[in-house]
Amino acid sequence: MQIHLNTYGTYLHIKDQMFEIRKRVEGEVQKSHLAAHKVKSIWVNNGVALSANAIQLAMQFNIDVVFLDSSGHPYSRVWHSKLGSTTLIRKEQLKATIGPVALTYTQQWLGAKLDNQIDFVKRLVSHRPQHSDYLDERLERMQRIRESMATIEALHIDTVADQIRGFEGSAGRLYFEVLSSVLPRQYHFKGRSFRPAEDTFNAFLNYAYGILYGRVEKALILAGLDPYLGFLHRDGYNYKSLVYDFIEPFRIFGEEPVFRLFSGKKVRQDHVDELANGCRLNQEGKVLLIERFNQHLEEEKIRYKGRNQSRGNIIQFEAHQFANELINNS
Repeated sequence: MQIHLNTYGTYLHIKDQMFEIRKRVEGEVQKSHLAAHKVKSIWVNNGVALSANAIQLAMQFNIDVVFLDSSGHPYSRVWHSKLGSTTLIRKEQLKATIGPVALTYTQQWLGAKLDNQIDFVKRLVSHRPQHSDYLDERLERMQRIRESMATIEALHIDTVADQIRGFEGSAGRLYFEVLSSVLPRQYHFKGRSFRPAEDTFNAFLNYAYGILYGRVEKALILAGLDPYLGFLHRDGYNYKSLVYDFIEPFRIFGEEPVFRLFSGKKVRQDHVDELANGCRLNQEGKVLLIERFNQHLEEEKIRYKGRNQSRGNIIQFEAHQFANELINNS
């Protein structure tokens, strides 16, 4: 399970070699206890305190501790000090950034992202025949972009990076335009907006992406990869480039549950707090999203490579697969 600590004043410490979570609700202190071997990760929002003993127990059981800002974006994490990978993986990862392999993987990941988006829009068409002409036209344009991106050739990704970003941006605008158009009118939004979000839909999506970034980073680290050494997103100071590259095929894991919350009219305006230049999820909104997101990522199973797997396991499997391919290609 994942522990999400997002209530102000919550305290996590150790009692009888178990995690004890203490929080005050309506003037009363509530306590809950969890065995460490049942916990996969701990997500910590602002206003939450942890004891040193709790962190030590988490490290003993290889439990990832992730700290989130008010938008749900991970800004720091704690993991075991032992390097859980071979140096060869990172050597091969570095070599891959300066050769044609970088373009191959970038096209693969972005292609999978577009395939997921196209498939999702196709499912929307099947349930919304009244929008079929509009959706079919957008689908055709997205498919042309997908085909064009796959034909790009270069010895070094830097020479075609702007072209790739252009295709990606065009497809993304079409995709989110479609999502907005088929939602109930009160949830319509004007494209993507980041921190702070300009609307409720983007506030939910930004928070879901933030959790997903943390999951992808952990998967890369466990696979022995360097999250800062990417291909398309590159060379920014303290910038987790590979996380932003590798997350692309899995963005749908955040987009779909958010869309379902809105299409099912589960979201209210009071799930976000208004800011001077936008809005952000409040406590009630985070609880709604996290519950649905965890169900989508960990509890639901989908068919993958001949087996029923959770989406969380798929992310980890693909990270290990990528690391193994780098070594084998060497």
